[in-house]
Amino acid sequence: MKILIINSGSSSIKFQLIHMPHAAVLASGMVERIGIEEGAISYKNTNKDFSKSMNFPDHASGLQKIADLLMDSEVGVISSADEVDAVGHRVVHGGKQFTETIKVNEEVKANIKRLFSLAPLHNPAHLTGIEVAEDLFKNAPQVCVFDTAFFTTIPQKAYQYAIPKHFMEDSRIRLYGFHGTSHKYVSEKAIEHLGDPEAKLITIHLGNGCSMAAIKAGKAIDTSMGFGPANGLIMGTRAGDIDQSVVFYMQEHLGYSVKEVSDILLKKSGMLGLTGYSDLRDIEAAAAAGDAACALALEMNAYRIRKFIGAYAAALNGVDAIVFTAGIGENSSTIRSKVCREMEYLGIELDESLNGQRSKQLREIQSAFSKVKIIVIPTNEELAIATQVYELIN
Repeated sequence: MKILIINSGSSSIKFQLIHMPHAAVLASGMVERIGIEEGAISYKNTNKDFSKSMNFPDHASGLQKIADLLMDSEVGVISSADEVDAVGHRVVHGGKQFTETIKVNEEVKANIKRLFSLAPLHNPAHLTGIEVAEDLFKNAPQVCVFDTAFFTTIPQKAYQYAIPKHFMEDSRIRLYGFHGTSHKYVSEKAIEHLGDPEAKLITIHLGNGCSMAAIKAGKAIDTSMGFGPANGLIMGTRAGDIDQSVVFYMQEHLGYSVKEVSDILLKKSGMLGLTGYSDLRDIEAAAAAGDAACALALEMNAYRIRKFIGAYAAALNGVDAIVFTAGIGENSSTIRSKVCREMEYLGIELDESLNGQRSKQLREIQSAFSKVKIIVIPTNEELAIATQVYELIN
């Protein structure tokens, strides 16, 4: 079965065509800067890899170009749209309506639209991707996989906020959690690796966006992101947890509007606000060259993660393994080292020589004396989506 995975963002579209159940990637790529000048598309199959600059006025034009390349006589991997057996769509916010992978129908699309206010940057783009894919791949069932679905097992004591309860009942204000597809994928890999279906895990997804999850016996019991993907850890441009009094002060005493405060906390804060850089590679290089602000930012980043590890170890009543994943989690030995420092009380002890080795494979990096496994697991959200689509269709 050939499954096309589409991750339609606010100004980009990532895609992979995956042959299931073999998990063979036939083609992949990305359309960037949709609706912005100087757009581009990258495309890769087993024999060819290229990128091309071109403008994409909207998502429809981007998806049409993807379809054209997949069926191109020189670089394509299918001869017609009918060879696509299913299309899987990543959808960031499923609210409380969507708790599992589901085939698209008119009711599903209407409910995704109702959730626009909860994910204004993402859900509109996802719905556009679904509607365009329906037109391009008419005979393929469209399937949605929701980032929030993995966190529907979180108990009410953890997902309800301590505000008047009518806000949750009438306005759907509660913790939802994000990066669920990634947390689900790496936790399943960790459980398989450990051979323990009852394992207590703390999964740490570190990229431009960052989140953590406490997972017991394969089910999430808490996560660091909440109503939106803004709180919790320090991120590339997002502040993460912050005293709400700061928000009130910025508006009431410093004269910032609601939108200005939102832009500051979501787009100008985090590592960017602390250092002037949003890419961790630049920050690590500057810190190594003696930049004090960058060195402090790395310590702050790691300290926030350590605090959540302690909290989740308490929530789980112990921990069998912590899992690092995503771009930073998989590749930054510096962050992993700083996170695992001075954690002996919890039985977490890193082997620095193992930590310094680069690999794209699942690997353990704890010392021989560590009571807790420290595992690096490359995430693969596209494969996770393809797997869920394949299981649903079959």
